[in-house]
Amino acid sequence: MFPSTEMNDGMSVRLSPPARIAGLFYLLALLFNGGLLYIRGSLVISGDAAATASNMLAHPSRFWLGLTCYSITIACHVVVTALFYELFKPVNRSVSLLAAFFSLMGCAAGTFSSFFYSAPLVVLQEAPKLGGFKAEQLQAMALMLTKLNVRASNIGSVFFGFYFLLIGYLVFRSAFLPRVLGALMMFSGVGVLTLLYPPLGGSLRPYTALAILGEASLTLWLLAMGVNVKRWREKAGLH
Repeated sequence: MFPSTEMNDGMSVRLSPPARIAGLFYLLALLFNGGLLYIRGSLVISGDAAATASNMLAHPSRFWLGLTCYSITIACHVVVTALFYELFKPVNRSVSLLAAFFSLMGCAAGTFSSFFYSAPLVVLQEAPKLGGFKAEQLQAMALMLTKLNVRASNIGSVFFGFYFLLIGYLVFRSAFLPRVLGALMMFSGVGVLTLLYPPLGGSLRPYTALAILGEASLTLWLLAMGVNVKRWREKAGLH
């Protein structure tokens, strides 16, 4: 799976296209998720249903671009999940499979929450045609659906929190990636899991914001360095 070349001292160079592909898709997931958060933040005014509705109606193309970012992020995570399963299977097949399960559950929850993302604009654009609702009611409904989208996304993030913990453990035990990356991924997992209890997640917001360090560090390492192919082959029992 991981081709390598031999240097004069007999050590394998870090040449691992599949690992770098995983890093590339992970980077895309991070970038598009960042785009989604930026777009949602530019449209939603906390506690102001009228302003939020006005922003959505004034910028529908930006709103739908956010949904595109949403979909691409989920798709990239599915690809990363498959590649990471193959990458870490030699370390511990059962843990790698469990990690893949949590990631796919997070992707499924993200797909479900995307329906709540699209609902507010549909309500604002289509409900007036049916009559029976006042403008203030539609605005309040749209803001409520936006909040439900965030809550549903947080539930999905909890699955990713367990995924980060397990991937961090696998990285730490792998021997073909630096242990510090595993520690940072576990740090990310703990940060994301604080969303299990929203008041705690809110009070630890500066810490949870740092949870991106683990993902970013692993992504950049895979892109720049790949994995130590010789040690990966040893773990996989390939000689």
